Amino acid sequence: EDPSSSSSTQNSVVPELPGFYYDSEKNRYFRLLPGHNNYNPLTKETIQYKTMECKRLKLLEEEEKQKKKTTTAGLNSSVLLQKRQLGLLSSASYCRLVHELKVNCMQRRKIEIHSPDSSVAGTNNFKIIVADVACERIFTVNDVEHGGCKYGIINLSGLGKESLTVEMYDNLYFTNRKVNSVCWASLTHPDSHVKLCLMGIAETPGCASLLPASLFSSTNPGDRPGMLCSFKISTAWSCAWCLNPQADNCFSTGLTRRVLVTNVVTGHRQTFGTSSDVLAQQFARQTPVLYNGCRSGEIFSIDVRQRNRKGQSWKAIRLFHGSAVTSIHLMEAEHYLMAADMAGKIKLWDLRTTKCVKQYQGHHNEYAILPVHVNEEEGLLTAVGQDCYTRIWSLQDAHLLRTIPSPHPSSKDAIPSVVFSSRLGGRRGVPGLLMAVKQDLYHFSY
Repeated sequence: EDPSSSSSTQNSVVPELPGFYYDSEKNRYFRLLPGHNNYNPLTKETIQYKTMECKRLKLLEEEEKQKKKTTTAGLNSSVLLQKRQLGLLSSASYCRLVHELKVNCMQRRKIEIHSPDSSVAGTNNFKIIVADVACERIFTVNDVEHGGCKYGIINLSGLGKESLTVEMYDNLYFTNRKVNSVCWASLTHPDSHVKLCLMGIAETPGCASLLPASLFSSTNPGDRPGMLCSFKISTAWSCAWCLNPQADNCFSTGLTRRVLVTNVVTGHRQTFGTSSDVLAQQFARQTPVLYNGCRSGEIFSIDVRQRNRKGQSWKAIRLFHGSAVTSIHLMEAEHYLMAADMAGKIKLWDLRTTKCVKQYQGHHNEYAILPVHVNEEEGLLTAVGQDCYTRIWSLQDAHLLRTIPSPHPSSKDAIPSVVFSSRLGGRRGVPGLLMAVKQDLYHFSY
């Protein structure tokens, strides 16, 4: 059962009385009394936090008990294989059920992080982790104790079935500004650089920085540092890199009421005005088309080959959510688009008919910019909610397969960041889910 659903059911059944709170264990109301010097430790927030923490600990306890079970009730590999051999299951259904079985049997193990500088590993809280296309490296954004962010790259080549160790290559680069968005960039070779969007602070304007990945890694000492550049921009909420050759060496930034497309080599810029802030972006691969998700709930596409025009006549496809769109993901065939918003809605859109064809229930979000992760090969959708639960759905039937609690108590600064892949560490890597929360990194064997 989804942990967030029981609380909503309870609130709908039990009426809320002003000045009182309802204790479900004692099945009665208690008065909220004013505390000494206007301080009252008993507030709705602390009561809600206590309830969520009890559910999280209960779910963790259930997962510990499940480790002793090798199969899930009513679903195991031997039964599936037998049905497949008897012709009772098609190949597609068999593969889908096998992946669902693997998701239900994933177990959490902590990963040891090693670093050439022993004082670096495990000292700063993870904020964002983003894997490259080959899932060999993970770019990390970590919070620094005195404020600001620090960057690093984790090499997953040492991640194996027996030894759970990774190498983290840190760098002296850090900033006192908030990192709003991160994406990998292929300038000189695939995933050669990392694109960062930084918020402005005080009189310092925001910027979009392009950092060579070789600055953070000593695996290829013969590599040249590569291009290192920074573009001054206003407040940037999102970014994306274009892999289509018709818009080579171009990246986009979603700004306040406009979209900026920049060529890194020539410095040429195109500006497209919008009616809202652009919080999510992604380029298509088959065509130089940029998809944008806005704070107003609108999703629209731009063909970057055309010249910018006044007005909104250049918008090709337009979709609408009821709340701010925080994440978009274009499917491989580029006929469907997955989008999530701040109301917790995750929808799959058919771009040919501009209609929503599926909805994925259970995601929790109120105001945070949270990503969704789609793995079409395994047929899975993964998203971390603002309640710090990681949820995995089946892409085909939108069924919620598993809800994973965070190993740490839920809080605004402890929302996990995840990466899911069937080849963590490269082609010969191990499959599974990586979860970064606080100063720890976990692996869920898949």
